[in-house]
Amino acid sequence: MSASTEHQHIRYNPLKGEWVLVSPHRTKRPWGGHVEPSEEEDLPEYDPNNPLCPGNVRASGQITPIYENTYSFVNDFPALVESVPSPFKSDDELFQMDAARGTCKVMCFHPKSNVTIAIMKVSEIKEVVKKWIFEMLELGEKWTWVQIFENRGTIMGCSNAHPHCQIWASSFLPNEAKIKDGFLSDYYNRNKKPLLIDYVHKELFRKERIVLENRDWVVLVPFWAVWPYETMVLPKKQVSRMQDLSESQQETLAVIMKRICTKYDNLFQCSFPYSMGWHGAPTGPYSKQDYPYWTFHGIYLPPLLRSATVKKHMVGYELLAQAQRDLTAEQAAEKLRNSPEVHYKYPETSLTCCEIDKYSK
Repeated sequence: MSASTEHQHIRYNPLKGEWVLVSPHRTKRPWGGHVEPSEEEDLPEYDPNNPLCPGNVRASGQITPIYENTYSFVNDFPALVESVPSPFKSDDELFQMDAARGTCKVMCFHPKSNVTIAIMKVSEIKEVVKKWIFEMLELGEKWTWVQIFENRGTIMGCSNAHPHCQIWASSFLPNEAKIKDGFLSDYYNRNKKPLLIDYVHKELFRKERIVLENRDWVVLVPFWAVWPYETMVLPKKQVSRMQDLSESQQETLAVIMKRICTKYDNLFQCSFPYSMGWHGAPTGPYSKQDYPYWTFHGIYLPPLLRSATVKKHMVGYELLAQAQRDLTAEQAAEKLRNSPEVHYKYPETSLTCCEIDKYSK
């Protein structure tokens, strides 16, 4: 891979059938563009004006109850609702519409506003994982796709700093899921093994893009990564859905999430922004079907490129032609590997070496 660290080339994403342009030489160019304001601020544990804090009133007039770990509720301003009329069917193939039904929920990770996954206890993060599984099981009984996602930081459009995520459940398979489903299925039919399990085993052998691992999970920078410090969380053994995880896998997932989020924060010594989420086999009417080609996995998509205040702008060529990145996946993985595991601001919340070793064997 030595030549690819210096010269531009394109890389193929087998999950989506797309190519990304990699231009390593551009990392040397000077930057005189937009600089984001620093998001470093000390938040209070409790904010009387924050609707996600226990006991406060939301915009709907509903009162958020006094909760002790996680709490979820139907979004007061949902993008999807259950009962809506079906749109008019057109005979013209250029003007097609179809029904879109579903529900949207907000899920708080913790009652305190001043914590993040990076500084939460493993036991608290495991409660988040368990709540995700509960929501997946409940919403997955009815809806075809259940998308869990977290937007962290104002740079990612997050309007509330309280630790939380959103869960959108839909009657249809969204574009990203539909594209992945096709390529995962095709690979399995040709090779008789799941694409992502095959991929993670090959990455473990190569090692150059591995950031973290424990006995059940691997965090790596994908060969085809688009965002500068994009990572995937992959299981070492095949599992199709989050709700299929064992107790042990849930705990080790909580550990690896804390570790990668700590490394992210330490990279530029800031509360690292990102969008992240989970993908697994479709649910609802497909829940009883066997999906040997779908492997449950997580995706972290952080925008920061050079520092806490300089982000990657997906504009111009990226919008009109194809994705482009400067830093290679291997360079990004090395920087993340070398990022400390002791949190720069809250060292007392970090895992000890003994605790890390405990989950590695």
